[in-house]
Parts: sequence; structure tokens; C-alpha cells
Amino acid sequence: MKVSDFIVSQIESRGIGYIFGYIGGTITHLVDSIERNPKVQFIQTYHEQSAALAADGYARISGKCGVAIATSGPGVTNLITGIADAYFDSIPMVYLTGQVNTNEYKYDKPIRQQGFQELQVCELVAPIVKYVKLVDRPEQIQYELEKAFDIATSGRPGPVLLDIPMDVQRAEVDPSVLSHYSGCPVEPRTGEAAELVEAAGLIGQAVRPMVLVGGGCNSPRARAALNRLLASSEMPFVTSLMGRGLADETLDGYMGMIGAYGNRCANMGVSKTDLLIALGSRLDTRQTGAMLDGFLPQAKIIHVDLDPGELESHRLANRTKVNLSVEEFLESLDGEPVGFGDYGPWNEFLTGLAQRYGQAEEVSRFVEISAPYVFLEQMGLLTGENDVVCVDVGQNQMWAAQTLRLSQGQRFLTSGGLATMGFALPAAVGCAFAEPGVTTYAVTGDGGFHMALQSLLLVSQYDLPVKVFVLNNQALGMITQFQHLYFEDRMAATTAAGGYLVPGIRSLCEAYGVPYVGLSEADLADDAWRERVAALRNCVVELRIDGLTTVSPKLEFDMPIERPSPQLSEAELVNSLQIGG
Repeated sequence: MKVSDFIVSQIESRGIGYIFGYIGGTITHLVDSIERNPKVQFIQTYHEQSAALAADGYARISGKCGVAIATSGPGVTNLITGIADAYFDSIPMVYLTGQVNTNEYKYDKPIRQQGFQELQVCELVAPIVKYVKLVDRPEQIQYELEKAFDIATSGRPGPVLLDIPMDVQRAEVDPSVLSHYSGCPVEPRTGEAAELVEAAGLIGQAVRPMVLVGGGCNSPRARAALNRLLASSEMPFVTSLMGRGLADETLDGYMGMIGAYGNRCANMGVSKTDLLIALGSRLDTRQTGAMLDGFLPQAKIIHVDLDPGELESHRLANRTKVNLSVEEFLESLDGEPVGFGDYGPWNEFLTGLAQRYGQAEEVSRFVEISAPYVFLEQMGLLTGENDVVCVDVGQNQMWAAQTLRLSQGQRFLTSGGLATMGFALPAAVGCAFAEPGVTTYAVTGDGGFHMALQSLLLVSQYDLPVKVFVLNNQALGMITQFQHLYFEDRMAATTAAGGYLVPGIRSLCEAYGVPYVGLSEADLADDAWRERVAALRNCVVELRIDGLTTVSPKLEFDMPIERPSPQLSEAELVNSLQIGG
């Protein structure tokens, strides 16, 4: 059996129906094998970065590994942003890259390159993968494939990469004699019982507990256990950016997202908790604020994370560290005598905060140009059960995260750790292949849309149920807000005056064959546009926004989490944070 055929058969056996990539000389054998397999389809994505991000979206929604392939040299370097994105956001991915023939590969020779488009891939990607291997002998192929898929999905998920020379791809092997991978022995975790007893005790003692839903709650088991806990205990909860959409945000106890761009009421509420139960969140400074000594100095934190490195390396001291997955922790709590208290007064206090400092009130009080918030709120009315929202990076990301409220079954995908502009559109394409029965909404700005434009052709080519919402403020708004605060309004490279231009989005949609809906701010008052968009299978909806836009609230670098800008007066803040008897 030809090695490239064997590789595709192994991918097929794992129920993976799509492989994303851009063809090139050193992977032509592999693409040809995909073409001849009736159960696996190759999606030519027109750019390798788009391939990586589309496979990322496919993995997040399907629950399977994403698979992306690229040719040697520039094909690999174009993949790297997507590889890093998967690494930091813990997405199970297998990348297969082509390599020059083994007799052309330089190995340890003191030269830059021996073969055409040769690149030392293993050394290049080693810091951003869980495992990487040059598979330079055909008889290694089954062992390395099994190892790759096992490592990508076990423990804290993440990407792996196999670099496969052309002569290995075209070699013949006998599958019956190939070696198998038996898996790495799992080291038993010590102190687990003690950790659970301590955590259960802290929960039982808490008067003002708060659950923080992080990205580690993204497995089906974790989501089910989490929603059971929230519904039965009536504990209030907040999310991190990566935790959006993992709990039922229509529950009364949901306060919003916390952090640097978190909802004001959520940040204020967290500041008054006596126990934060952080589930699958690494508690980075985008959540806690850079002023770590000001983050819950009088409270306890139960920090649940599968990665012991995240637990041991964190600088916050007031934590009970629980080295378990979220599902293991929550299911284990079912067997502990956890005494949930009466949180009525606490929830009443938080309800008051949400009424006075929720996002609608924030926008009304502090935001001059409110059209982005109105646009996204109305987009939320279009979303249905189990629909997916893919959000790009920039102001559009934070407007969406602050505004949208997702019901159980809906999903919110974004690039968290790496913050990759251009994420939303290719990721939405991958989601659409994973779940063709639901609609995927790609929320992006003019900058991210332009970066990922080649993915728009896939929407029309495959008639995918993807609706793209472009917030076009004709600027790189997140940076203009930064330039306004710290650079005396010198808008270098972010506005037309500074050298940044936006192409004609209507013309681009015509070129790519995707229906276009253009809106001004005045059009938002008319429901007709929503009716038109609802009737379309796919489209691009562009909102043209005039003026410099802002995200509110925003936590400044040296401020505690309950004091985001624009600042409340000291008297109002102190009064609002008083909890009655």
C-alpha cells in the first residue's frame, strides 16, 4: 500500500471527513490520495494560514482533530500562525507537511539548504507544538500517526506536526507488519483526594462564591457538568473570553465576561466574591488585570486546571490548586459532601449591579458611537439554536464579547492566546464543514476581513451556511483607541490619514460571488435588513461606521479589576460595592 494512501485511510478511520490545505509539489502524493478516497475531502483554501485556521474551527466544533496540510518551505511558514494559534488555545490539531526527498535533505550538514524549498521544519515549530517528527522511514508511518493523534487529543490538547519527505509518501508498505504506538504511560496525580476535600470545604464555607468559566470547560462532559452545577447550586458565574458560550448565559446568575475588556458589572461583582472557582482558566492578566496584588486579595481561589505547569507557574498566591480536568473536578464534586449555601442576598446584590452597570447601561452612559453594539445585539436576534459565532480580533471581538448572550447549545469561537487577526472567516468555514446544519456567523472588522479575504471564495464555492458581519469603521480601531490614550492622536497606519485604507467590500463580494447587504447606522432602526439577512443562506453584511470608535469599559494597566475606564466617581464606586445585611 502506498504510504500516502495509508495516511489518508488512517485519517478516515478517525471519522475526519475534511482535510484543509494548499497543494504544492511535496504534498501532491498526499493530495492525490485524498482525492481518491471517497470518504475524505480535500478543501483547497487558497492560503495555508486559512487552511490552519479552517481546520482549527473544524476541530473546535466537530470534537475531532483538525487536519491541515502544506507543502515544504513557504507552505510551512504560512501555516505557522495557525499552529501557534492552536497551541495557545489548546486545540487538537495534526499538521502534515511535505518535505524534500531524504537524499536531498541536509540533516546535519553545515549548509543552509540542500534541496529546493527545503526547510528544517522540526526545529522551526518545536516551541509551538506538543510533538513534531521528521518521518524519514516508511516503516515509521503507522507508529507516528497513532502517536500524533494520541498526543494531540490527550491531556491538555494541542497541535502536533509530522514532516514527511516525498520519497516516504510514495513508498510502498505492508500495513500488516507496521509497528503500533501503545501510548505514553499516564503518571498518577498525587494529592487529588486532598485537593477535592479542600475545595469542597471552601465551597461549603463560601457566602459569596463566583464561578469563572474558562476555555477548559469546552468538552461536552465539562459543559454538561457545568450547566448542572450552575442550575442546581444557583451560584452566579462569569466567563473569560475563551469561556464565552460554554455555559448557558441566559441563566439569571450570568454576570458577563471579566477582564481588561470585561463587562463592568462582572468585574465589580468578582471583586466582591469571597471564593472564585476558576474552571479551566489560566487566570492571565487579561482577566485579572496587570495589578495582581489587587486581584481578590481577601478572597480564596479554587484554581482547576489540567496543566500542572499553569498551576505551579502562576504568580497569584491565594489559590487552592486542583490538577484535574474540569469534567473530572465537577463530576468528583458529586461524590463529596458539598454544602451549597443560601446565596439569595449575594445574588440580589449582583442583580442590582447588573441592572446599573450592565452593557446596555455602559453604552448609553459612556459610548458616543453606539452603532457597533446595536448591530451586534441585533445580529444576536438572528442566531438560532446551536448556531456558532466566530469572532475576529480587535474592537469587533470585544464588542461581540461584551454584547452577545449565548444560550445553551450555541458556541462562541475566537482566537484567545495569540489573538490572530483574520481568524473569524476561515474558522467559520471550518465550522460550516463540521456542522453544515447550523449557521455560522463570522464577526470581523475591516482589517481582519481583508486579511482573510481568500476564504470568502469558499463560502460561495461550497454554498456554506456562513454569514459574515463586517464592522467597517475604516480604521484599526483597537489601535486607534490606544493611540488616542497614549500617542496624542497620532494615527499612524490605522486611519486613511495615517496610510490605512479599506477596499470596496461590495465589489469584493461581487467578485467572490457572495450576496452583499450594506448598512449605514441609520439603517439599524429598520427591521427590514434582518429579514433580508435571515432569508439568505450566506452573505456579507457590512455596517459602515463614521468616526473613531471605542470599546467600553477598558481596564487600564495599573488599575484593579473593579475600576475600569471610564472611571466612576469614588463615591459612586464605594456606594455601589456596599453589600447590605
